[in-house]
Amino acid sequence: MDSFVAIDFETANQNRSSICSVGLVVVKNAKVVDSYYELVKPYPNFYSSWATEIHGLDYFDTINSLNFSHLWEAMSRRIGDLPLIAHNSAFDQGCLRAALSAYGLPAFENSFFCTYRESKKQFPNLRNHRLGTVSEHFGFHLKNHHNALADAEACAHIALNIFN
Repeated sequence: MDSFVAIDFETANQNRSSICSVGLVVVKNAKVVDSYYELVKPYPNFYSSWATEIHGLDYFDTINSLNFSHLWEAMSRRIGDLPLIAHNSAFDQGCLRAALSAYGLPAFENSFFCTYRESKKQFPNLRNHRLGTVSEHFGFHLKNHHNALADAEACAHIALNIFN
């Protein structure tokens, strides 16, 4: 697979619809051609302390941000009909479904692939299959883990190595 969009969401709380940041990396013909990062006003709009500890974002970071429904048009234009890839796609696909549902937007029909599950199949002897470990295995040093764009970049690098 040489054309896809790597995606990563961070959430504000336990609700999958509470997306507070999104990162997209668009890959066409095995080359990164676009990237996108936005802070998002979450729904529901509150932050759990454990979430802030993970990604460093809080209420004041996103209070003036647009909600997901206002950002979805720009995101879906970038995605088009390309498949999505995430590291632990169950989480990111769940966030996308929950946010679309929360705002009454149409369901998303593109294919979704998982670099976490695929890395477990292809490389069972890695010490673990966390994003940073797998990306290092392929020579990509993940800086700023839990920044949605940084995580999407690492995912794209992994995908270029395991889905080709």
